Amino acid sequence: MARSGESGAREGSSAESIRSFHDRFVELFGLHHPRLLRVMVRLSGDPELAADLVQEAFVSLYRRGALPDALEAWLITVALNRLRNERASRGRRARLILTHANPAPPSPPVTLGEAAAADTTRRAVRAALERLTERERQLLVLRSEGYPYREIAVALGMNEASVGTLLARARRAFLAAYEGRDASR
Repeated sequence: MARSGESGAREGSSAESIRSFHDRFVELFGLHHPRLLRVMVRLSGDPELAADLVQEAFVSLYRRGALPDALEAWLITVALNRLRNERASRGRRARLILTHANPAPPSPPVTLGEAAAADTTRRAVRAALERLTERERQLLVLRSEGYPYREIAVALGMNEASVGTLLARARRAFLAAYEGRDASR
């Protein structure tokens, strides 16, 4: 009889554990989703793709059923891996069918002059980011979203002590690319 009671207690405990994970997941989703989405929009340049990648990262977390030690770094890593896979897949598709994806339309401008200026700046920033290495781009975007060095290091698989140095180099490279200079000068 005692075993039956223990089993019932374990089942109750397991149900509470599942419920507890679900509640914690919902809380963390609300907390981390907006920032991760901004990061992925900036890295992918495609809001719809970014939304899908972030959703997939959270679905992976939910299926995992347990929280990783470094949650944000884990989510970033999953989303970046999915982005790499998506880019490889799109590249293969593009080579096969020789088509180009249409970019998402920009949000409506306040005035024509402001829209033109914003569009010029956006294109210049995007072009400068594209001239950087993928690692430099990821460093800059993650840091600009406020991720601490520790989270960046875990997400990008690097030593935390190197993040500051690599970030400084990435900033110099971005500035040079934005100004149209050679970064090695």
